[in-house]
Amino acid sequence: MAGKRAVAKQSLPEIIANDLRERILSGELEEGEAIRQEALATEYDVSRMPIREALKRLSAEGLVDWANNRGGSVTRHSISQIAEIFDLRELLEIDLFRRAIPNMTAADFARCEEIMQKMEASYEGDDVGQWGELNYDYHAALYVASDRGLTSELLDRISLQSDRYIRMHLSVMKQREPAKDEHRQLLAFARSGDIDSGCALLEKHIRRTRDELLEMVKKRRATEAK
Repeated sequence: MAGKRAVAKQSLPEIIANDLRERILSGELEEGEAIRQEALATEYDVSRMPIREALKRLSAEGLVDWANNRGGSVTRHSISQIAEIFDLRELLEIDLFRRAIPNMTAADFARCEEIMQKMEASYEGDDVGQWGELNYDYHAALYVASDRGLTSELLDRISLQSDRYIRMHLSVMKQREPAKDEHRQLLAFARSGDIDSGCALLEKHIRRTRDELLEMVKKRRATEAK
């Protein structure tokens, strides 16, 4: 954690939490990496109080394992926990998509198309960070017409946990065309009102990502253990 990061002296805990969150999601701060208030306070050139508040927020989001007086680390999920995160995404997203499709309007389709075009541009530019953010936005746009606020809130929290693994997956995935094609097909099924085909493809889409990711993480951790 070398160097200092200048931040505006307003809403410091939120600003710092946002920056740390992005550093965790991008992999700059790796899972299991130690986090120390003193080092972060020096890095951000602030007192320890806003650092403590920022870390509390990230702890509540499940991104940091934190104890005020004992320091902490970036959350490291077990293989089974990562699988559970994606299994929960599958359950919630399929339910939301099934409910959303009959209610989607021309404006919803236009919004999905707009995000998808930006996502494909970031894909061509090999911008994994932006691709990850837009991937989240695209899926959220597919489900917004479900009008299921509580389910969407649960999905937001789970998606935050999965985002860094998705970015990790994207950074090493050699063939991204399947994901790109599936995103277009999901929108096509939604436009045609084909609920069953859309949900079947969404299930395949999430499971393929989960299976490829779990295999990648297993290999990485086995290499680290040697």
